Amino acid sequence: MLLLFGVVVLLYSLTSGGLAGASRYWELFIPVLALFSLGSGWGQMYLNDESRLWYLIRQGIHWGALIGLVYLLNTQGIRELMSDQQYTILLVYLIAFAAVLAAIQMDIRMLFLSAFLVYCAFLIAVPENNPALIQLGETFGVADAQSKPFMMTLAVAAAGFFASTFFMISMRGAIIAKRVGSQG
Repeated sequence: MLLLFGVVVLLYSLTSGGLAGASRYWELFIPVLALFSLGSGWGQMYLNDESRLWYLIRQGIHWGALIGLVYLLNTQGIRELMSDQQYTILLVYLIAFAAVLAAIQMDIRMLFLSAFLVYCAFLIAVPENNPALIQLGETFGVADAQSKPFMMTLAVAAAGFFASTFFMISMRGAIIAKRVGSQG
């Protein structure tokens, strides 16, 4: 999860830095996230005594649908109707939605990554006087937080990572308890 949060911070940094082709990097992030999702839900399948074949089929449909949608956006002329910023925002929201679905189906930790992705998409959409940054600054006592979006993004990423780590530790404990219970 640390790697995923770090990659999202890097992608946000590239996007907010004005890199015109940053949407391409967001597109490349989708298969990385899909592979992570596949691996992170594998233990959950053991814990729930579910079929791993059915899990692989669900993962293929889930991430294949998102990759197919991005492909259609790029090949059917829809991408050309949007600016780079609009397309990137749409792409980040789609990735966040896919992460929510992955959290519901497989790994609850993906909720934290999804929330962070929505936060980043909102910062990309509203780069000036962002209300989310103003609210975070007021909540945590950061003066002039709207002028420090990268620092605030790092703080939100750290909070999301630590929250997801808590859930990971809880899940590992449940797996260990199940293994001990089945042996005894």
